[in-house]
Amino acid sequence: MKLELIATATFGLEAVVRREIEALGFKVTEGEDGRVTYVANEAGLARSNLWLRCADRVLLKMGVFEALTFEDLFQGMRALPWETLIPPDGNFIVNVSSVKSKLSSVPACQSVAEKALVMRLSDVYGMQNFEKSGAGYPIHLRILKDRVTVAVDTSGAGLHKRGYRTRQTEAPIKETLAAALVSLSFWKPGRALADPLCGSGTIPIEAAMIGRGIAPGLGRKFAAEAWGFVPQEVWKRERADAYKQIDLQADVRILASDRSEEAVRIARENAENAGVDDCIEFSRRTFSEFAASEEAAAETRGVIVTNPPYGERIGELPEAEGLYREIGAFMQAYPAWSLFLITTYKGFETLAFGRPADRRRKLYNGRLETTFYQYHGKRPERESGKR
Repeated sequence: MKLELIATATFGLEAVVRREIEALGFKVTEGEDGRVTYVANEAGLARSNLWLRCADRVLLKMGVFEALTFEDLFQGMRALPWETLIPPDGNFIVNVSSVKSKLSSVPACQSVAEKALVMRLSDVYGMQNFEKSGAGYPIHLRILKDRVTVAVDTSGAGLHKRGYRTRQTEAPIKETLAAALVSLSFWKPGRALADPLCGSGTIPIEAAMIGRGIAPGLGRKFAAEAWGFVPQEVWKRERADAYKQIDLQADVRILASDRSEEAVRIARENAENAGVDDCIEFSRRTFSEFAASEEAAAETRGVIVTNPPYGERIGELPEAEGLYREIGAFMQAYPAWSLFLITTYKGFETLAFGRPADRRRKLYNGRLETTFYQYHGKRPERESGKR
């Protein structure tokens, strides 16, 4: 069965999600802020939920129509084939967002859309009351410039809910964003990756899962599994295929450290939950201690991917600035290392390096607007006579 799916994404990560979708073998048909639309089949719906590392959710697109009035909205919703997806006991909930549209009242739009859906199902099932005692069907209505896109959330809990992070430190980075930072670093097994400010360990864990080819959704369930829309044997087959792709022999070397003993303890516990603790070397140490370590000196082309403290609170900024200077000094001492760092601090390039980053990208960490600074390490000189 041909399906239109929408992968939602944090602003700034659309291109990363698009690459993931295409790597899974699906054709992208449309891209816009926060969303990538593509074509797949039933197996593709399951595969997308299991494998997309950087997307927030996978939505099943039901239809698109223009709505200038509430009557337009009602008729557009009623015309969609809801009975092909929602059974008589389906627990459907309508969520609405409206931007730059004539229909700007979210509560009114929710009420009209649900009435239309109930009428459609009443006509088909011959029922007037719906107990909603069955599986959940979260319905998303996105009204943008009077254009209504209707979709159903197949993921349930956001895709960042991998299941391994049972404990966390203050202000943790989302798993999906952490995976995106590693992806944007173009790190590969065979090179050391370090996060010397690891907090609860999300970046090192996501890197280890990428390096070993572990599907991020293997440890959880998805809303669509309870629908019956995609047969259970399809889900079982996709999970079995994902397990076969795990490479425990991959050369994955990751250094993770933090100045907080409690943070290191939490990070190690989360890595154990994810099944990657054996390829991550955890230690309690400050950044300066990492910079002076034998491991840092021994790696000729290491990669740092990190989410340092931003100094957002009063009194914390001087400490953060001191840390940024230490990072810049380390990179000058070890020019073959590459650095990929996310922060809200606008003066990072000048303070830490005195020069612009090789690349930068605006990203959102939760509601915080950040910049992802990318400094590429010096490549080793080619041996004489080789080109």
